[in-house]
Amino acid sequence: MASAEDQDYSFDSADAGSSTTFPMQCSALRKNGFVVINKRPCKIVEMSTSKTGKHGHAKVHMVAIDIFTGKKLEELSPSTHNMDVPNVTRREYQLINVEDDFLSLMDDSGETREDVKLPDGDVGDRIRKMQDEGKDVNVIVLKAMGEEVAIDCKEGAK
Repeated sequence: MASAEDQDYSFDSADAGSSTTFPMQCSALRKNGFVVINKRPCKIVEMSTSKTGKHGHAKVHMVAIDIFTGKKLEELSPSTHNMDVPNVTRREYQLINVEDDFLSLMDDSGETREDVKLPDGDVGDRIRKMQDEGKDVNVIVLKAMGEEVAIDCKEGAK
């Protein structure tokens, strides 16, 4: 049997130690908060709690909308159980250009990136319109569970 010193342990982590989700008790979740349903990050739009039944737990009924696809999802869970909550980050970037349906963005430190897709629908149309009018555009990007999407835009300060 080899001793512990002879063994080569390697703990590689590509995500700097931060997890994409963290657990939270159902009863602590709130409307407009985030939750993971069917492995998708969602924003809670409706929540109700049923009374404890003859045999046990109060149930929490949640209606939530997928923050990336806009699909409506529902979940029913005992209030004492834990559910995953996605780590959601929201960053604002300055728009440099739109090329092949991808946004060319710059953050506060001057770093540029071109991997965020121009969103379909209203937000994408507004980004294009503001850029065509020659305005400075700031794009708000939401990131959760390894996915990113531009969720809003506003006119930047000149």
